[in-house]
Amino acid sequence: MIDRNVGFLVGLKAEAALLRQFFPDAPIAISGATPEGARRGVDRLVASGASGLVSFGLAAGLDPALAPGSIIIPDAIAVDGRVVPCDPRLRRALGAKDGVTVGGALLHSDTVVLKAEDKQRLGLESGCCALDMESGFVAQRAREARLPFAALRAVCDSASRTLPPATAFALSPEGGVKIGMLLQSLAQNPAQIGGLIAIGLDAGRARKAMAHFLKINRPSVRFSR
Repeated sequence: MIDRNVGFLVGLKAEAALLRQFFPDAPIAISGATPEGARRGVDRLVASGASGLVSFGLAAGLDPALAPGSIIIPDAIAVDGRVVPCDPRLRRALGAKDGVTVGGALLHSDTVVLKAEDKQRLGLESGCCALDMESGFVAQRAREARLPFAALRAVCDSASRTLPPATAFALSPEGGVKIGMLLQSLAQNPAQIGGLIAIGLDAGRARKAMAHFLKINRPSVRFSR
């Protein structure tokens, strides 16, 4: 049990809403899935007095063996050519357990990786199991502030899933969806509809798996007021 004022950085409003169901008192910052938003968010968490940082939400699979809903609590974050170890105590407090969660390294990316072949290439080149857009900022800022950090992620799109182009630019900086941009993209390329439905189903599986995991492991972390 770790009694800390742990701050969470998430990419989307939906991820923050899921987290709030289980940890209503946790400090949460939303990046909007942009590098600028992630920097501002993690800086706000540190400035607010967070005594630990966690990157939370969904991730893209790089390991072909990981299906949507696989829970990842990585041993380390790979960012800018460096591999930064996560805090072992915070990992255990979040529920890291052999046979239940996936360890290994989590790769940071500043951009959405759409194509399956690119995800598979990154997996082979980096040796990482999955990819997200917030964990690198958490790792770097935590090291600067000398704070413990970890990540808790659920695989959304598998390594074999190519995402529709609309997913790369339909997200708003506030962490929601730009409906107008999404509709415009669909009007220009209606063939994306099937892909959007598929990724929506994958995201639903990932959120359901994360909710189940949090329900079981919530007592492991307390948040000081």
